[in-house]
Formats: sequence, C-alpha cells, structure tokens
Amino acid sequence: MMTNRITKLESLGYPMEDVPAPGGLYKPVTLTGSIVYVSGAVAISHGKLLFAGKVPRDIDLSTAQQAAALCAANNLRAVHQSIGSLDRIVRVLRLTGFVNSDPDFSDQHLVINGASELLKEVFGDVGVGARSAVGVAQLPLGSAVETELILEIKS
Repeated sequence: MMTNRITKLESLGYPMEDVPAPGGLYKPVTLTGSIVYVSGAVAISHGKLLFAGKVPRDIDLSTAQQAAALCAANNLRAVHQSIGSLDRIVRVLRLTGFVNSDPDFSDQHLVINGASELLKEVFGDVGVGARSAVGVAQLPLGSAVETELILEIKS
C-alpha cells in the first residue's frame, strides 16, 4: 500500500524502487531509539551519477538545486527501505548538505534549498529542521552535491 508521502515523492519524479546501493562499507540508515541517522547520498539515479562537477563551474545553481533534491530523495528512499514507511517520520531534525564548490563560490545555502524544498514538499512544515550547507573541495564519485539527514520517527 502506498502512503501519501510515498505518493508525493513519486509524483515529484522519484520512484521508490530506485534506491542506490551503498558505495562503501557503511549502513545507509542507522536507528537508535526514535532517531534515524541517514548516511550521505549523492545524486545517483538508476545506478548512474547524474550531476558531477564543481558548482558553478560545471553545474549551474539551478541544476545543483536539482541535484540536491535528488540526493534528499535518495536519503528518503534509503529510509523507506530500512524502516518500511515514510509515515513513521515525525520530523526532520537536521539536513546537512555538501556542495562540490569552486573556491570562490559562496551560495551553498541556495544549492541545498533544493533538498529543503523537496523535504518540505513531502512532509510539510515538519520537513523543515536545522540545516548546514557546506562547500567542499570534492565529493564521492565527483558528485556535485551530497546530503545526509537526521530524523525523528514514531516507534
């Protein structure tokens, strides 16, 4: 049975069955009590990295926002696969976004808005939590963006 949150995510173009496999030795999702830690996810769809390179040299701001949304969708897909439902999510506690940035780029916060907007679209106001947006010299596979989440769930 599909939930409203799953339906919403899929209506935005992110099918639940497209869950990227871990790219290393880690768990995509770790639960402790009512807190869910979601490992970093890059902009992979159907096994292929879609958004690679430096922002804004190789990827413009609008495209980087799309990459951030895909990363957040991949975080949610991993959570769904792990706990079986997005309806158990009470709220987003924290979103951390990393942007593969040119040295003089300072709009990481605008890039990560792509992820924040997706989370708000799926969860409403409880999809907006604390957040950091960080510029980095490089990300796994050369991805333009990576996101990770901390969530609160119902037991």
